[in-house]
Amino acid sequence: MKAKTLVIACAALTRELRTVLAPFGDAIQVEYLPAPLHNRPERIPDAIVRVLDAKGHLFDRVVVAYGDCGTGGLLDAVLAERGISRLPGSHCYEFFAGSAVFAPLAEEELGTFFLTDYLAKHFEALIISGLGIDRHPELRDMYFGNYVRVVLLSQSDDPAIIDLAKAAAARLGLDFAHRHTGLDPFRESLTSLL
Repeated sequence: MKAKTLVIACAALTRELRTVLAPFGDAIQVEYLPAPLHNRPERIPDAIVRVLDAKGHLFDRVVVAYGDCGTGGLLDAVLAERGISRLPGSHCYEFFAGSAVFAPLAEEELGTFFLTDYLAKHFEALIISGLGIDRHPELRDMYFGNYVRVVLLSQSDDPAIIDLAKAAAARLGLDFAHRHTGLDPFRESLTSLL
């Protein structure tokens, strides 16, 4: 069966999307964009437009598995012009935890840096190297000086991910907390979008 729906997604969601979309079989095709785009969020809308222009016409439907992700509304403007929907929420932390859980968690300590399983696994590459902290240690305080804690919102029960998240918090000199979200809030958001 030919894929009828194209999902344009952040590569940071690969494992979770594969799990949630497995029941749909070949009816859905996913085009992943590089996770490091988050270090330059103003580039996310253009990257999505390039996929839409190249492949969007080949599908009956296109949806976007991104939050706003720091684009400041630019992504929503591009998608509105084309009549395309995206996952609800500002970022993956919100759609992994669900808005009802995420909002109070974020408000309880504004100086919170959130991690997902993916970000915990790739912390050194995406944050330390990606933001240049490895080459310029003084950037750590510029980026994270106002943060108080790291909160891991875990999708899996893998203790190795918790250890990696604790190490990330220690690397940044921040307190650590953990909340297991599982995949249910993400699954609900995505299936309602589809």
